Parts: sequence; structure tokens; C-alpha cells
Amino acid sequence: MDFTFTEEQQAAVEAAKAVFSGVAPDGVPSPARTPGAVADDFDRALWARLRDADLLSLPLAPEYGGAGLNAIALCLVLREAGTVLARVPLLESVAAAYAIQVHGDDALKRDILPRAARGELVLTVAANGRSGHDPADRAVTAHRDGDAWVLDGTHTAVPWAYNADLILVPAHTGEGRTLLALVPRGHKGVALGEQISTTGERLGELRLESARIPADRVVEAEGAWEWLRDLLATGTCALALGLGETVLRMTSTYTGKREQFGFPVATFQAVAVQAADRYIDLRAMEATLWQAAWRISTEADGALPASGDVAVAKIWASEGVRRVAQTAQHLHGGFGADTEYPLHRYHAWAKHLELSLGPAAAHEETLGDLLAAHPLG
Repeated sequence: MDFTFTEEQQAAVEAAKAVFSGVAPDGVPSPARTPGAVADDFDRALWARLRDADLLSLPLAPEYGGAGLNAIALCLVLREAGTVLARVPLLESVAAAYAIQVHGDDALKRDILPRAARGELVLTVAANGRSGHDPADRAVTAHRDGDAWVLDGTHTAVPWAYNADLILVPAHTGEGRTLLALVPRGHKGVALGEQISTTGERLGELRLESARIPADRVVEAEGAWEWLRDLLATGTCALALGLGETVLRMTSTYTGKREQFGFPVATFQAVAVQAADRYIDLRAMEATLWQAAWRISTEADGALPASGDVAVAKIWASEGVRRVAQTAQHLHGGFGADTEYPLHRYHAWAKHLELSLGPAAAHEETLGDLLAAHPLG
């Protein structure tokens, strides 16, 4: 298995490192000290720098102002975003635009993609369903009425819902199809209820009551939602990997300096074994991430559908990011909970990513179903 990245992908990483190098993970008030949201908006200055570095358009075709790369390049940039807890809708906006490019019609592409590539149009995705546990595509119903689709239902925990221009909403029809509707914020029949993440960021409960969306703003292609769902999950795994690697580096630095009985605690066997276990978690997270991203990018055949590789990546990421954060808290002692020290922020974001990915047991069940339907050998 060769995970060597191309020159274009490596260039994207270097550009991302340059953009994120000046980002402070504690650039907003601590969620532990803030009763509401830590900020009213995402980091617009960082968004502008990402735009100027052409990192908002990586997977889009050159005709829309993009670089023509793929999900691997996007995940490489998201990995760097995770290292600094970047407060931008990079995953959601780019993934939504990418889905429109792959599955939307030409008129919708011409209208949406150039503006998304320039960062002028911010997109997000309602991907959590009614409760965060039920299928997102079953949370909203859609029925055709003349030249529009009428949407009814509720999605919980929509990221950046109060700041995005358009929310890409999966909805199911009476014929069993799943559509992707571009719902403008503030549209008639659309309401938002404030929710606060463990990170302190403001999420939105999206309520749709007979919201009429013109048919030309709806993606009806078969498999569009499943493709976007896998891309969002893989991108979240990339964020978790970047966060976990940073947390392990912080732990290594701290335990190398902190002394007990005249020796750095990093030299104690119990500490070294725990750190080694978390390193193994991160390497497994990395290998499964790139396998999933490669399957999405190439549509290569495999023993299982690409969703199987995504399920494996989610198993490792949801469990791994939790274990890495917990071990870091343990080995930092009191410093891990100190709100003047950035580790507590990484722990809060790790919990958010873990909850976003869902429990490993659910993904193991999905993987089991796929194995039953596609016997190996």
C-alpha cells in the first residue's frame, strides 16, 4: 500500500501549514468560562487567508476556479486545520461544493461553485438528523409541488448554521429517494434554534415547516447524499488525526520536562507505555483515514464498498481521539484541566469530534452488515 502524496498534494499541505502557523487555538474565550457561545461568527480573517491561498477550492475543477484535486488533498488540509482547532467551516463548505460538482446539474454548478471557490458563498451541511443518532436522510421529508420541493422536518446540531449562506439538507421523498436541497438561511419556513457544542461554538437546530425550495436548487442524483456523508465522515477523521497528533506532541513535551524523584516522568515505564499506545492509535487512525480518502477519491473497486473503509476509519478515529485526549489529561495532571493551558480546549474539541463521528460500536455493526452482504474470499 503506497500512501506517497503527489507534488500537488504536498504543496497544499505546505500552503495550509503557512496559513495555520499564526492561528492560536485559544483565540476566543474558553468554553469552560463562557455560559453561551464563545463567538458569534467563525474566524473570518482565517477564512480570507484560506481563500487567498486557494485552499477553499482544492477539489473543484479549474473551470470553477479550483485546483482540480480530490478528497485526499482536502483531508491533508483538514489534518492541519485540526492541529490548531481552526474555527472555520472548511470541511462543511468545501465538501458541500464538491458534492454539487460531482452530482449537481450544470446550471447549479455555474451558480454556486465559482462563488464558493472564492469564499464569497459559505455552505454547511445538516448531517446529524433529528437526534444525532438517527439517519440524517430520514429527518426531513420532501414532496414535489409544481416547480418546487416542499421540506418539513428537523435537523439537530448543524455546524455554522447561523453564519453560512446556504445549508445543504438531505431529505427523503415518498418514493424512497434522497435529495440534497440548498436551503438559504432566513428563507421562509426556515427557523434556527441555538445549540452550543462542547467546543463552545454555536450550532443550530434547523426547523423546516413547509419550506419551498425551487427545483433548480435541489440535487436529485442517485447516491449524492451517501457520497457526501462518506466525505464528511472522512474529513472529520482528518480533523481528529490532526488534533490527536498535536495533543500527543504536547504530552511528550510536558512529560519530558516534568520531573518526579529527580527524573523526567517520560522516563517512567507506565508513562512511556501509555504514550506508546496512543502513538499506535494515531498511526492506525492515519492509515485508515488515507485508505478511506483514497477510495472516495478514486472510486476504486475493493472487497467491500467504500463505505466499509469509511466505517473502519470512523471506528479508529472516534475511539482514538478520545483515548489520546484522555491519556493526555491524565499525564498532564492538574495542568490538563487548567483553563490557562490549551489542553482543555483540545479535550473539548476531541469530545465534539468523537460525538460527531458517533460510537465505534455503531460503525462496527455497519461493517458487520457489509461483510455479511459481501463475503470475503
